[in-house]
Amino acid sequence: MDLQIGSTLYRNTDGTVMIEGVPQMTIGLKKPGGPLMVSFIAYDDVGRVQVKVVDSTIAFNERRAYELEKTTSSLQLKHTESGKMVFFLEIKDGDRVIFKEGQFRTLRAHLLEVTSTEWKVDRQSKRGGEIELQGKAVEIG
Repeated sequence: MDLQIGSTLYRNTDGTVMIEGVPQMTIGLKKPGGPLMVSFIAYDDVGRVQVKVVDSTIAFNERRAYELEKTTSSLQLKHTESGKMVFFLEIKDGDRVIFKEGQFRTLRAHLLEVTSTEWKVDRQSKRGGEIELQGKAVEIG
C-alpha cells in the first residue's frame, strides 16, 4: 500500500505510522478501494490517552470529545467542541491512502500537524518527495 502524508509519498508501506519511535497509527484496506481499517491513539499534553480508534471504530473517547465519520472511501476524526480535524484519510487510485489534513499530540506531547503541503512535528518537517519503504513502517519525527 502507498501512503501519502502531506505531500510526501511513502511507497510500499506496511501501513504502520511510527511517530517519534512509537506506532501511533495503523492503516489498512480490506480490499483495493476500501473500506479503510484504521487503528489510532491520540494523547493530551501530559501523555494521557484522549481517543482510541480500533478497526475504524472508536474504542475510547474521553468525555465524548471526538466524532468519527466514515464513507466508503474516507475516514475522518474531529474534535467535537473545537471542530479541529484530528485526521482526514482518503483512498485514491484503489490502494493509495492520502493523509491530507490533521493535528494531534504524540506520546511525547508534541503536536503533529499535517497539511496538504507538509507534515511537521517538534522541530522536524517534510515536504514533498517519494520514499520507497519495501514493506516497512513510515517513520515520522
